[in-house]
Amino acid sequence: MAGSLFCFALAAQPKFDGGMMVHTGYLAATLPARNHEASGMPFGIGGTMRFHVGSLLRVGGEGFIATLSQMDNGSYVRIGWGGAVAELRWRLGRWHPFFGCTLGGGSATTLLMFDGSTGDWDAEPDVVMHSESFMLADPHIGLEYALTERIHLTSRLSYLTPLKRVDVPTGPRVFLGFVFAH
Repeated sequence: MAGSLFCFALAAQPKFDGGMMVHTGYLAATLPARNHEASGMPFGIGGTMRFHVGSLLRVGGEGFIATLSQMDNGSYVRIGWGGAVAELRWRLGRWHPFFGCTLGGGSATTLLMFDGSTGDWDAEPDVVMHSESFMLADPHIGLEYALTERIHLTSRLSYLTPLKRVDVPTGPRVFLGFVFAH
């Protein structure tokens, strides 16, 4: 009897989960192009896939992209990143607090038009485009709410941290999405 109850308890634990999240926040940096102050609220989307190891540990991968519009003329800073993620998660009824970190890589592409517009086909005289890649750590804390056993509403707060000096706007981000456990 005890053995069958133990097996039932293990079967109730999901083996993996995955889902999508949208995010925003506040990013800022001084970029070398004319000492341009890039700042504002980005908009992005991405996803995660994690395997459950025991009752606390989740490991897997994730990737996101965010665009920070600049100067109201089509200029932007676009950041894409992803990597391996590890998290510790507790189950407190329907609430599942967690914290973790993503280690991986990313790239940032910056397009700044100091004169001109994207609304025409004319060559623009004063445009800067720059792209660079970087290694990163993305520590985060979050909270999931189990709508059902398999569908969770998730939220998290993170701070993308390049591991070397790069010209990438950084700052806190807030994520909101759904995770599906299996």
